[in-house]
Amino acid sequence: MKALICPSLGPAENLKVAEVDEPVAGEGQVLVEVAYAGLNFFDTLIIEGKYQVKAAPPFSPGGEFSGRVVGLGPGTRGFALGDRVMGFCPYGAAAERIAIPASRLARVPDGLALDKAAGLSVAYGTSLHALKQRAEMKPGETLLVLGASGGVGLAAVEIGKAMGARVIAGASSDEKLAFARSYGADETINTATDDLRARLKDLAPKGVDVVYDPVGGALTEAALRSLAWKGRLMVIGFASGEIPRPPLNIPLLKGCDIRGVYWGEFTAREPEAHRQNLAELMDWAKSGTLSVHIYAKYAVEDFRNAFEAIAKRQTLGKTLLRFGPD
Repeated sequence: MKALICPSLGPAENLKVAEVDEPVAGEGQVLVEVAYAGLNFFDTLIIEGKYQVKAAPPFSPGGEFSGRVVGLGPGTRGFALGDRVMGFCPYGAAAERIAIPASRLARVPDGLALDKAAGLSVAYGTSLHALKQRAEMKPGETLLVLGASGGVGLAAVEIGKAMGARVIAGASSDEKLAFARSYGADETINTATDDLRARLKDLAPKGVDVVYDPVGGALTEAALRSLAWKGRLMVIGFASGEIPRPPLNIPLLKGCDIRGVYWGEFTAREPEAHRQNLAELMDWAKSGTLSVHIYAKYAVEDFRNAFEAIAKRQTLGKTLLRFGPD
């Protein structure tokens, strides 16, 4: 079968499309014919050995996918041949077929396209977990989303609106801000040209209740200083490449929290809560409450352009590799 392979740790230019042996579904596993594999920012890190999850080459990147069931391992229950499914994994989805534990799969409901389903697991799963379980966000609260036009950022904008928040979107260009506003953002801030703290004082004089931060760098401290009393800053990731070190007197004086969001560990430690989140996301996606906007679908042979767009933060929404038919 065809797969995108990382033969050695390094930049995306090192990746190659190769013919590899087809996997076999083991005990409790499902063999899925992949239609789409979703790419996320962490894929640009994992291929270089810079992510918290370490993979030993050779391996395929890709942490989410959609497709159809084509095989069942011994003892596997809950799925049948031909089922439309979506799933997630630490890596390995960028291949024509994947053998995956049944616990990592969900059946895609009628009315939800496979390309949309491929983009739901990681970005939208992370954002719902962040805002629901970690931030415990309430209707009427003010949410600041940094990096609001990317995969997880756009997901946070849409989920924030679905949860009844007033959403302020931060992004690095007017084009990205217009995009975020078209998907529900109430207010916008250009983080490349505006003074973030000054703008937030105008837009939220009493401070923001929740900050969703997948960017890191200098924006984190400015956002932290802009929190309201008992506000919560969600640490999602560090797309800027800089892990911030904010002064801890700020949480002391504001009575606010800095909370880490590790969605992958959440799915392992709290599987029932994850399943409930996933069901909620699929209902929202099917009804149109969530757009699951797709930036581009790349042929697997065009992987370099896909990785470059993500690394340069050019993507607006989800980026997919296409392997098979819808």
